[in-house]
Amino acid sequence: QVQLVESGGGLVQAGGSLSLSCTASGRIVDYYMGWFRQAPGKEREFVAVINRGSSDTWYADSVKGRFTISRDNVKNKAYLAMDNLKPEDAAVYFCVADDEVNPYYDIGFHEREYKYWGQGTQVGVSS
Repeated sequence: QVQLVESGGGLVQAGGSLSLSCTASGRIVDYYMGWFRQAPGKEREFVAVINRGSSDTWYADSVKGRFTISRDNVKNKAYLAMDNLKPEDAAVYFCVADDEVNPYYDIGFHEREYKYWGQGTQVGVSS
């Protein structure tokens, strides 16, 4: 079991960059790590997920080429680097972890598939 705490949110101009961090209370080496987001009035949506060894990543089409997910299993942290931010990227971003998802078989792209969630960090993008 892990507890997750996000940090790094804030307000940025469109076209700018922001980096989010997720700090886990325990070892994350056994977990897939990911990010979801939720904008006001919208459903929570998948953003990105990374496998245990960092060899594979998956992204939502809306962020592909602009966002980069990474992890550090020694520091028990996950990261989301966001470049070329757009107003539609504004949302609360949540760090997630689970040891049973398997994106190779389309398991890991829905919020119900993740057991562990952070409290979220707000990202604002001004136009």
